[in-house]
Amino acid sequence: MVLHGPEIIDSGYALRLMDRLRELGPVKAVLGGTMGRLALIDAAMQDAVEISHRRRPSQSIRDLDADCDIIFLLNLAKSRESGLVFGAMVAQEAGEGRPLIHIDWGGGFVSLLRGDERAAVVAGRLAVELGLDLLSPASVPNAFDEGKGGRVRRALFAVFPGELISVNGTVIGRATESRVEIEAKEGRIVEIKGVAVKQHGLEKIDHIDLRTAIIRSGSIRRTAAPQKRDAARRISGWEDDLVEAAFIDHCAEDAFEAALGVEVVVSVGDDTTAIAADILSRLGIAVMGIVDGDLDHLGSGRCMMEGSIIFRVEPGHDDVVGRLVMERIFQGRERIRIAPGLLAERIKELAGGHLLKMEQAETVNSHRHFS
Repeated sequence: MVLHGPEIIDSGYALRLMDRLRELGPVKAVLGGTMGRLALIDAAMQDAVEISHRRRPSQSIRDLDADCDIIFLLNLAKSRESGLVFGAMVAQEAGEGRPLIHIDWGGGFVSLLRGDERAAVVAGRLAVELGLDLLSPASVPNAFDEGKGGRVRRALFAVFPGELISVNGTVIGRATESRVEIEAKEGRIVEIKGVAVKQHGLEKIDHIDLRTAIIRSGSIRRTAAPQKRDAARRISGWEDDLVEAAFIDHCAEDAFEAALGVEVVVSVGDDTTAIAADILSRLGIAVMGIVDGDLDHLGSGRCMMEGSIIFRVEPGHDDVVGRLVMERIFQGRERIRIAPGLLAERIKELAGGHLLKMEQAETVNSHRHFS
């Protein structure tokens, strides 16, 4: 089983199918991506599913070809159209191999992406058992186009107008059409179609490789997660001790990897801080977030560890203060050893007159500053 996205786990469908398939034989389940990893932790399924490090579903499918007789791709798409397009693109990237069956509870269908008559029988039986439609795979849309002069175009399909469009975790606008196109030249975005562009977000993207970038429409997690966290010691209780601190700038989904072995994380940006705080609350890690009130609600998480601190600065100055923190406190490094109390004081000093408010979370569910 290759699980894609947190929704298939939050909904309970992944566990349901896993239990069903175990009646037929041994089951190996894998998942890649940060938000899916959170969903596993929230569902207490982290021991039942192998967590890969940022591998695309097509890569995980290729990994399983050598050991498995049949592979299932599971997800919960926003619509039938988006689910069919997703399955077709994954199958194309995965290439030839073992029988591959796509089960999509969001789109309400089962589809045989590759395989023989025996696999077709399995797909048909599962469709009946699960109450889903049995559909043929969709044709593969042309999502990439490389032109002259170093130009690369990438398209998103089955987008809902009004959805946020994000590139590597940075929101660049809201969709105005069902098809979105982004074009870059020599790593710089030069044209966007089907989007009401958020210029401030676009300015934050210095360089982009459209071939490998994570480009999304909508929230990074559309389904609800339990709001229960294990409390950790507060910053005020260990502010004089030297600890490992990490820096995250507008890429909250890197929080798991960035935070391995640290006790406090400095984050820059409203959505980055909201997402990183929610992610790191599972690990008992506090956040010092630099925000300016420009929250897009890219993620649905609202939790943070008690003792976390939010530095709210004047509009447009979170990036400015963030750069100063990286240059003068972290000295260009992603990690440093520093006392949390000193770190907080130095961030406050660098924010200077741009600092509007400094607020410390008193409980693990404190989120007033994200409202």
